[in-house]
Amino acid sequence: MRIVFLPLRFVAALLVSFVLLAAAGGGYMVYLSRQQPEVSRVSSPYYQGITNKKMVSLTFNVDWGEEYLPQLLQILKDENVKATFFVTGRWAEKQPDLVKQIVKDGHDLGNHGHGHRHLKNMSNEQIAKEIRDGEKILQGISGQKPKLFAPAYGEIDERINRIAVQLGYEVIMWSLDTIDWQNPDVATIVKRVVPRIHNDAIILMHPTKPTVEALPQIIKQLKEEGYQMVPVSRLISETADNGSGNGN
Repeated sequence: MRIVFLPLRFVAALLVSFVLLAAAGGGYMVYLSRQQPEVSRVSSPYYQGITNKKMVSLTFNVDWGEEYLPQLLQILKDENVKATFFVTGRWAEKQPDLVKQIVKDGHDLGNHGHGHRHLKNMSNEQIAKEIRDGEKILQGISGQKPKLFAPAYGEIDERINRIAVQLGYEVIMWSLDTIDWQNPDVATIVKRVVPRIHNDAIILMHPTKPTVEALPQIIKQLKEEGYQMVPVSRLISETADNGSGNGN
């Protein structure tokens, strides 16, 4: 067998080349890792709460119906129930006193966009503007930035949700829909809520005449079944409890 002896300088050069290649490869891997987009976790829309207790929320989407709002607020006050009102900017501009009353009575004031538009037909920039325009008006009236957002027409997808979350909102949908905007009879509205009620339910309503008439019945029956009615902000809170606070 023939043994070949390599010059020492050649061996040293090979070792140096290997070290440099390894370092370069490692640096390239670090470069690649830095080029990968960071995965940001976007919270999903809430279709119901997270307390797993006998707590529910009454929510009212408001873009009209100012003639019924005072009656709804009075019923809630008489029953010591706190609710959540999602209000459009254009409506709030015309009814600032009612917006102030909602806040004064201790209800959640949520953003319903500015002009009650179909968000799925809009660009990212237009969606963000629709939300910000509503926010600006509500904050100007109430002195507080809304933290909850309910899209008009219930239009939601990953894109709309992501934009709202990036603007600092929790997106709120519903698990029970009264469809009261169609002005059904009072019994129909009650049946769409009470027999279907469940822990953490989010109940969608609007300021209509039959809703005003149905609301006392709904509250009475839910109380009899042991449910506590609280604002959505509490229903989606990890620290919600069954104390004797708002909504008993």
